[in-house]
Amino acid sequence: MSLKSLALIENWPVPTAAAGVVRADGTVLGLHGPVERPFPLASVTKPLAAYAVLVAYEEGAIELDEPAGPAGATVRHLLAHTSGLAFDDERVMFGPGERRLYSNTGFERLGDHVAKATEIPFPEYLRQAVLEPLGMTSTTLSGSPAKDAVSTVEDLLRFAAEVQRPRLLDPRTVAEAMSVQYPGTKGVLPGYGHQNPNDWGLGFEIRDGKSPHWTGASSSPRTFGHFGQSGTFLWIDPDAGVACVALADRAFGDWAIEAWPGFTDAVLTEAA
Repeated sequence: MSLKSLALIENWPVPTAAAGVVRADGTVLGLHGPVERPFPLASVTKPLAAYAVLVAYEEGAIELDEPAGPAGATVRHLLAHTSGLAFDDERVMFGPGERRLYSNTGFERLGDHVAKATEIPFPEYLRQAVLEPLGMTSTTLSGSPAKDAVSTVEDLLRFAAEVQRPRLLDPRTVAEAMSVQYPGTKGVLPGYGHQNPNDWGLGFEIRDGKSPHWTGASSSPRTFGHFGQSGTFLWIDPDAGVACVALADRAFGDWAIEAWPGFTDAVLTEAA
């Protein structure tokens, strides 16, 4: 089966784009574009980093509710963007759990925390814990665990299949990661403005009833994933039983806000 809807990326106003769709059993339903080409992921790095943090948790190196980051915050707060840390610096803007403040700095503190606990630099820990076991040989992290990974559609489809049917983690851990943490917390979704509530899991954004949103009108409320400022996204819709990855080389902006939801709706209609 090859999804014709994936060809819609040819209409995107970007120099290059690639996309693919995968089921939980690893069956690839369709590919389009240079799916073997590495693209900078920007914040789509975060789900990969979060998965490595969860491996560290299951290995016993860390606990989700142990102190990490600013005073009073925990690993869980950092994963759920409720530590109070500012977006891109060390300022503490709110008390832990008070507000959903999307924070690159928070994920950098997570990387530091895991590196200290495991005595392994975080990029290497990510490689050993997630990338190598999944055969993600074209994916690298050479900087911030918030935004500096490079990957391909082919590799990210391997990751999306893993998240749908976990082998590296206990399925209960993944279910926790896709469940709302600190329900009712308000915040800002970058690019889309203030939301109340602004629901997140552990390293994954949860769609719920958000509108507008970067996923589709037909995406189930349980859809979760992440998008990146480099023009990238990965979503998983548990109700539909599929995941989609799209990578591009134009920065996120109005073009993506306009193009992505219709693309997602077309994919879901065809893949159902």
